[in-house]
Amino acid sequence: QVQLVESGGGLVQAGGSLRLSCAASGRTFSNYDMGWFRQAPGKEREFVAAISWSGRSTYYGDSVKGRFTISRDNAKNAVYLQMNSLKPEDTAVYYCAGGWPGTPSLPTEAAHFDSWGAGTQVTVSS
Repeated sequence: QVQLVESGGGLVQAGGSLRLSCAASGRTFSNYDMGWFRQAPGKEREFVAAISWSGRSTYYGDSVKGRFTISRDNAKNAVYLQMNSLKPEDTAVYYCAGGWPGTPSLPTEAAHFDSWGAGTQVTVSS
């Protein structure tokens, strides 16, 4: 497992942008698929984006395609989520997650990930 700490959340107006960061500890970060999930009050956890251990493959939830971009820097043990054209419905706690590529579940599924951060709040005002 890796230890994960998110940062970069905050309050932004609709149409604005935020960049979330996730710092990972552990020498094996570059071996892990990484993902972002979110959970709004009263709603189930939702897949947002994921990136393979190599960075060659990325995945996005339908609600964020074309607006959000996931990236990683293995030299810095970090993964990022650039969020543009934010909407009030993007308001949620955003969680960073790490998972072993060899697990049978898909990188779009929470079951693929066994390391989770504590989350960072993103609030988009209308």
